[in-house]
Amino acid sequence: MCGIFGYIGQANDAAQKVFNGLLDIEYRGYDSWGVAYWKMDNVGWKIEKRVGFLPSSFKFPASNISIGHTRWATHGGVTVTNAHPHLSCDGKLALVHNGIVENYLELKKELKSHKLKSETDTEIIIHLIEDRFKNNSLKHAVAEIFNKMAGLSAIVVSDGREIVACKRGSPLVLGKTKSGFVIASDPNAILPLTNKLIFLEDGQLVVLNKELKLYEVKDLNEIQAEFTNIDWKYTQGTKGQFPHFMLKEIYEQPQVLYNQIQSLDSVEKIIKELKNAFGTYFLGCGSASYTCFLGEYAFSKIAKKHVNFSIGSEFNYTEDFLTDKSLLIAVSQSGETIDVVEPVNLAKKKGTKVVALTNTLGSTLYRMADIKHLLNAGPEKAVASTKAVIAMVANLLLYAYGFAGKLEEGIKVIENSAKEIEEIIKKQGEIKKLADKIYQAQHTFVLGRGLSYPVALEAALKIKETSYIHAEGFASGELKHGCIALIDKGTPVILFVPEDETRPAVLANAMEVKARGAYVVGVGVEKAPSFDYFFKVKDVGASSVLPHIVFAQLLGYFLAVKKRLNPDKPRNLAKSVTVK
Repeated sequence: MCGIFGYIGQANDAAQKVFNGLLDIEYRGYDSWGVAYWKMDNVGWKIEKRVGFLPSSFKFPASNISIGHTRWATHGGVTVTNAHPHLSCDGKLALVHNGIVENYLELKKELKSHKLKSETDTEIIIHLIEDRFKNNSLKHAVAEIFNKMAGLSAIVVSDGREIVACKRGSPLVLGKTKSGFVIASDPNAILPLTNKLIFLEDGQLVVLNKELKLYEVKDLNEIQAEFTNIDWKYTQGTKGQFPHFMLKEIYEQPQVLYNQIQSLDSVEKIIKELKNAFGTYFLGCGSASYTCFLGEYAFSKIAKKHVNFSIGSEFNYTEDFLTDKSLLIAVSQSGETIDVVEPVNLAKKKGTKVVALTNTLGSTLYRMADIKHLLNAGPEKAVASTKAVIAMVANLLLYAYGFAGKLEEGIKVIENSAKEIEEIIKKQGEIKKLADKIYQAQHTFVLGRGLSYPVALEAALKIKETSYIHAEGFASGELKHGCIALIDKGTPVILFVPEDETRPAVLANAMEVKARGAYVVGVGVEKAPSFDYFFKVKDVGASSVLPHIVFAQLLGYFLAVKKRLNPDKPRNLAKSVTVK
């Protein structure tokens, strides 16, 4: 959510570098963008701002210092005026900002004779820095104001001669190139230029000009700055023959599953920690939260062990149970999800051991964790997560099987589910026909029991975020406790009916909604008389949840396409949610 990129150095294509860097991180989600650059004839800042997505290319004049931003609106609507960068009144300073200034109304009272142009909390910050900059260095002005800011933020400020940046919570990464320095909110944007990186830690401030200086922001004590050569490969996602990234990433999922069972070092290490832990907690947000919820069911069913699940944003209210003997398994595709990172920070203060299950090497969560488990699902450009979710579920199943002493069985069922996903992709035309049938529905409901209940929640989320159809997932046993009042003639109701102990009860629920006029969609092994539409999925044991999730992904994708929506960039959503 929100992207930052900046460059300072000897090269004269600074703005072009910044623009290209923003293109590399646009998958994070945004609704406007802007690039500020200091013209080489020393006439001051020039800014290009737009509402909407970045074009594939843009021509900029020569410059050797530039900062840019992709904004996901929080304070203030989606307008050119509210887009970053923001300038000081005298036009000497430019600023970009990720995060939320929680005390901006209080800080606003300190402003002296400034006329605000935007509705943002960010603009207040640049004017406060402007006031201090009149009698101080930029470093001192930025530090003073940042220390007054409440909440989790990253700011990057420039006066056309140097760049000053600091952070608390929101990520910032520094890179050293042959011609100068780069700064970004995502290392993937820097890797095309250099692999010499520094991950800025919370409470640090950096000054970039001809050299790099690192400080503690609270007192400006200097810190030794050391670049690390990161042995990562830059992978630029391309759609190739596919019309959308989402479809391409769905196709890649069988190989993602094969990858999970080819390297089990992290799995075996985590299984040992699970056996030693006194109290295990799974933590995630969005699709990752449903993955964690599924993990709770999987451990009960497969390993006969109780684990605790929590949504990341709610965990702060229950973390009093944590001790130095607890184990916290934090799950996040990006590794930057603030509602996961913040409770992990608090857990570490209690001495709790933390496992990071993430797809992003070097992310904040990855660096914080005691044990790091990379999903290795490859770059995921579509906002709606697909292959990262599949990899998360596969690994939680492997943890459960391993805890039960049945790791070989777990490997086999994951392998079988990969084969079944290959078959589902071949049959995607059947799912497209279903999408054509129900795309005009205002409401859709998804039902499941046991392991299939979290699948129903994930399926409903995929439908919502790609097609904007109101969809809700329910535990199907809850129908008679109120939910069935929502069913009327023609309402699509999707039921996951695996070949397990839940099948008889779910089929009874199918009859209940059928009697109320629902259009009943069954997903499972065998067709039932109550189904108006049936999609066959071969039984692969507990890992049947994996092909069922892929069915939901394809349905969401084809619903979006039928409605002429872009499934890769749903409105209002971000790939990496770095604000509370």
